Amino acid sequence: MAGLTKKSRSRKGGKSSKAVPPGQAKRHIWTKVELETLNPLLQRQLVTGSKVMLARILLKKGCVVPLHSHHNEQLSYVIEGVLKFTIRGKDTIVRAGEVLTIPPHLPHLVKALRDTVSLDIFHPPRMDWIRRTDDYLRR
Repeated sequence: MAGLTKKSRSRKGGKSSKAVPPGQAKRHIWTKVELETLNPLLQRQLVTGSKVMLARILLKKGCVVPLHSHHNEQLSYVIEGVLKFTIRGKDTIVRAGEVLTIPPHLPHLVKALRDTVSLDIFHPPRMDWIRRTDDYLRR
């Protein structure tokens, strides 16, 4: 799986890709966007606009994102690998090429069944991720 290496590091208080000023376009190159290591099985990169956030998420097989919810609407597009989402006690398998929509405030748990790369879109942007106050992911 691309990107999940021992050389990657997390910088507490570091910057994700800078927000785009209103009225301006900005090109982002994933290889130049900070790769943040949250735990040994989970890494991410963030690109944030004024009203939406795109996260490239790298999960190693066996990674579990604990049950959580947020006020943000979420689209999770699996590029490579397989994720199992548990929502209201029901498992939904999302494979490469598939997208899961998650409405605001819906509790969900995620498990990587294989090494996985996903692109997740959030509206509005996840301020807990930007501020790095998402301790539930850093265990």
